[in-house]
Amino acid sequence: MSLKNPLPTAAVLTDALLDTTHSARARFLTALPARSAPARVLVLFGADWDGRLLPRYERGGRYRFREHGFDLFSFPSNARLMWFDVWRFVQSLVKRYRGEIDAVFSSNEQFGALAAALVARELGLPGADPEAVLCTQHKYEARVRLRDFAPDLCPGFELVPYTVTLDAARALSFPLFVKPVKATFSVLARRCDTPEQLVEHLRFRPWEKHIIKRLIEPHNQALKRFPRFSVGSDNLVVEEVLEGRQINVDGFVHGDQVHLLGITDEIMYPGTGSFMRFAFPGVADAALAAQVQDAAERVVRGYALGHGFFNLEFFVDERSGALKLIEVNPRLAAQLAQFYDWVLGVDTYELGFAMALGRPLPFAHAPRFGAAASFVWRSFDVTSCPRLPTADDMAWLAREYPEARLEIYPKRGGSLRRDLKWLGSHRWAVLNMPGHDEADLRERYERICARLRWPASY
Repeated sequence: MSLKNPLPTAAVLTDALLDTTHSARARFLTALPARSAPARVLVLFGADWDGRLLPRYERGGRYRFREHGFDLFSFPSNARLMWFDVWRFVQSLVKRYRGEIDAVFSSNEQFGALAAALVARELGLPGADPEAVLCTQHKYEARVRLRDFAPDLCPGFELVPYTVTLDAARALSFPLFVKPVKATFSVLARRCDTPEQLVEHLRFRPWEKHIIKRLIEPHNQALKRFPRFSVGSDNLVVEEVLEGRQINVDGFVHGDQVHLLGITDEIMYPGTGSFMRFAFPGVADAALAAQVQDAAERVVRGYALGHGFFNLEFFVDERSGALKLIEVNPRLAAQLAQFYDWVLGVDTYELGFAMALGRPLPFAHAPRFGAAASFVWRSFDVTSCPRLPTADDMAWLAREYPEARLEIYPKRGGSLRRDLKWLGSHRWAVLNMPGHDEADLRERYERICARLRWPASY
């Protein structure tokens, strides 16, 4: 996708988002319901990228947020995982907020998207269909459904248990890619080249087994209320190994229309399946853009995703140009959300709140930048962040690049070793930042790396 010629179709954004004329502004502002008080929005499992943005919207006076949930990746918040029950959580929120909120919102994949759909359904508020959310999050059910409505997008796959034996593994075709039926952040997703490698990958200590059980238990609790799902989350999917370039596609469904926001390139650390950076706009000619548009429409319709954001990942075969669907996430990709604000002038949070409130969609503002990226620092051994930023470093970053957003995730000991086993690498920092163009973006990134004395992998 070139900077001057974004996805060439009217479905990139609604006319309301694209039309910034005075008459359009008057029309849509007039359509907004008059309110004497801010909209009351329940935010579930907001963390990381949501955390710094939500106060900005609340300060504007049009929203009041009520936040519930916990951060799966920080202690002691994540200790709640040990006793979390999704139905108790949902029912407590329904009881507490009936008649007290106007919308439910979540950008969280692990528990938030499903919990938000369930709460919205119980309270009669706009929201996604919980059964559709469950299907897309259930890697096996999602593959079975995809094979039915879009077999050309579906890789070959099989279901195996966590307890797969060496004899059973030898009956599979190698190399293969294994992933849990329910997981997040690519936990335990790995290429395995031999049966022995697969069995070793799935060998866990007792504490690791307990964590895995607790991670998937809320999903299993939800599945039991929907009889169409017969396969529990305590299984894995093995797939044929796909080669090619990976792309990320974000969009939303509103008024029975599927709209694409854009294509982002997913660039890996060389020789690995670990993300090094997400670059927007992605490189896509008109033919690929049209192909992505068609595939996204079929996927969203096929899974009956009828409301709100979606996030799709595809492999693009470099020789044939064929697409294969990697996964579907029925929520806003919060790590990439500001890309569209910076480069397209589309505030995805305002867009998400409007959909959750059942209001007309907001219009776009003038873009301020031509490119954006999310840079990811990783280690592939038992090392973490080589040097933590000082207070002076952070003050310099805020002064020099006020739009930049740096998150740091240093680890050590058992949690670091678990990252390496479960994810294949340790993600110790992420930087989100815009630039005037790709060259300017890279120059900014390398200057920040020099200041922090961090490696500048590009």
